[in-house]
Amino acid sequence: MRPMREVQSALAARREELLRRLAGRQVALFLDYDGTLSPIVPNPEDARLSDAMRATLVSLARHYPVAIVSGRDLPVLKGFVGLEGVYYAGSHGFEIEGPGGQSFELEEGRALMPELDAVERELASKLADIPGTRLERKRFSVAVHWRHVEVGRAPEVERVVDAVLARHPRLRKSGGKKVFEVQPDIDWHKGRAVHWMLRALRLEGPGVLPVYVGDDLTDEDAFKELEGRGLGLVVRGEVERPTAADYALADVEEVRQLLELLIARAGGTGGKA
Repeated sequence: MRPMREVQSALAARREELLRRLAGRQVALFLDYDGTLSPIVPNPEDARLSDAMRATLVSLARHYPVAIVSGRDLPVLKGFVGLEGVYYAGSHGFEIEGPGGQSFELEEGRALMPELDAVERELASKLADIPGTRLERKRFSVAVHWRHVEVGRAPEVERVVDAVLARHPRLRKSGGKKVFEVQPDIDWHKGRAVHWMLRALRLEGPGVLPVYVGDDLTDEDAFKELEGRGLGLVVRGEVERPTAADYALADVEEVRQLLELLIARAGGTGGKA
């Protein structure tokens, strides 16, 4: 793990090195959504793909296996992206769907849904007095958004979440950009989901190079899982942190530029420049 500021740009300092690592390999792409394909916005419901990014993804999927991996619920993620012929991993990989009716749902996570219901009720009650908090119930998690909470009260939000979780030891807290996620405490995450999809796609051989692009702390699980066998690209965000990624991208537009580079590598025509 290195400080994010020390990770070199995939499109500037390390462009030629990146292209050499791609040479002669079948590339499979795994892309986070929020902060990677769509900018982080104040209201999560407004995180839509730009026309340029959508056109790029359509072209990309003609040339490579593509999966969208997100903490969002699977139906919400599919509605936002709206592309056929790609894999979708929602709820941090707890539920996955792919072309041809392929699907996966983590049974252990489903068994803990009643406990998530209880946590949702407790959090709603205890956070009611902290203005700016917002609960988002997902199928396999409860998200506590605190982007609009006064800076001085942000630690109070975390204390409430920790106190509730102390009564529910089968659940865990993970962090994100101005959000806490309460999930089943199971050894399953975005990295495990990537491995499942590689198996489903029959892309586990040495000639395959899995490439994962993401911006959030939860994406570090995928970067770590792919160390030594794939490539991780971190999208720099507002918070500096250690990362297991190999390369960096500045923002969502640089993600699109990278995808256009991959389309050109495959001999295709991309979306809008």
